[in-house]
Amino acid sequence: MRAQVLTAARRPLVAVDLPPPRPGPQQLLIAVRACAVCRTDLHVVDGELPDPKLPLVPGHEIIGTVVEKGESADRFAIGDRVGVPWLGWTCGVCEYCRSGRENLCDRARFTGYQIDGGYAELTVADQRYCFAIDPRYGDAEAAPLMCAGLIGYRTLRMAADAQLIGIYGFGAAAHIVAQVARHQGRRLFAFTRPGDLKAQDFARSLGAEWAGGSDRPPPERLDAALIFAPVGALVPAALAATKKGGIVVSGGIHMSNIPSFPYRILWEERQLRSVANLTRSDAEEFLALASVAGIKTEIETYPLDSANKALADLRRGALQGAAVLVP
Repeated sequence: MRAQVLTAARRPLVAVDLPPPRPGPQQLLIAVRACAVCRTDLHVVDGELPDPKLPLVPGHEIIGTVVEKGESADRFAIGDRVGVPWLGWTCGVCEYCRSGRENLCDRARFTGYQIDGGYAELTVADQRYCFAIDPRYGDAEAAPLMCAGLIGYRTLRMAADAQLIGIYGFGAAAHIVAQVARHQGRRLFAFTRPGDLKAQDFARSLGAEWAGGSDRPPPERLDAALIFAPVGALVPAALAATKKGGIVVSGGIHMSNIPSFPYRILWEERQLRSVANLTRSDAEEFLALASVAGIKTEIETYPLDSANKALADLRRGALQGAAVLVP
């Protein structure tokens, strides 16, 4: 099979031919139809997330078709279409797994990080961490739902019942969560890179009442702020933009260092939280909601051999919505 492989951090991916993987017990062999390109992939490739499996096939927003099943794999049939997310395996016995917090499992393994992912023609995944995909979505359109959508949904849930939501960093996750927020009747402000008028127009088209640079204060104080850009300086900016008792949620897996800030912007019972990974219940809830809410994804497709270009476009902020590799 053709695959794009990371051989060392901070090096371009290499196009190689690999033997097809074989499914083990409870595993599915999946023909990859589409794999979205996530900022987490960029953090892995750029060496910002430590100790990936090397060599590694990245990619964890996978849509594909089951072509072979391993022993005891009975959740799906040959020919079924499934989605594969970031969370690829958990132990099931630790205190986190037993309390409904498998996203925090100390032994968790992640697709495209410790497990070979979807930048390839074939991949293997544990059937317990795969999900059926609504037929109303095309393969490429569904791919961003598997992480940008899931992590965005978990981030929004951490904002509780906040009505006026500010979103910092209007990329793949934000453009999906904005639609969820509007479906739920919440108000939305969008913060983009200063001067990025295209992204601000995009945010308004998805229901943002106001859109401006992240260096500007909003016209009203926020009930909650969701941060998707990996920029630590946005944390104090978001805290300063929230009301008393407001919530700031960092939705990314990696962020540059947070600068020091005066205690007064955290005081008055503001909360600062982070999101770590996802649970299978997150996926089940969000995928059901996405269909009901009519969530649409804005995508730009690339052939598999252009994976490095897709990563470079993401790195320089040239994308509106999500990049998707199509083998």
